[in-house]
Amino acid sequence: MRIRSQLSPQTLQVLDAFLQDPKDWKYGYDISRNTGLKSGTLYPILMRMAERKLLEASWETAEIGKPPRHMYRLTPNGLRYAREQQPLRSKRRSRQAAFVGVKY
Repeated sequence: MRIRSQLSPQTLQVLDAFLQDPKDWKYGYDISRNTGLKSGTLYPILMRMAERKLLEASWETAEIGKPPRHMYRLTPNGLRYAREQQPLRSKRRSRQAAFVGVKY
């Protein structure tokens, strides 16, 4: 499956969040809190990643009186893909750092 090679900075942030504990399930709310991304940005990214089989999604069985929560984790292909993107993030960060303080 071909995945767009130029990822948004927000998608890279989401991949980084998953790489912190790659085998753990994560709640969307926690990803939002850790990345600073708003739900209107985050959830479309999570849905695209799940459609591309990079993420596995599951509903948590809720306690009585609590709504169920969606959880996400990287698939084996998603983990491989996220790790492949790490060098690209490093290059992008170094380019951004080179322009810190430059007035346009």
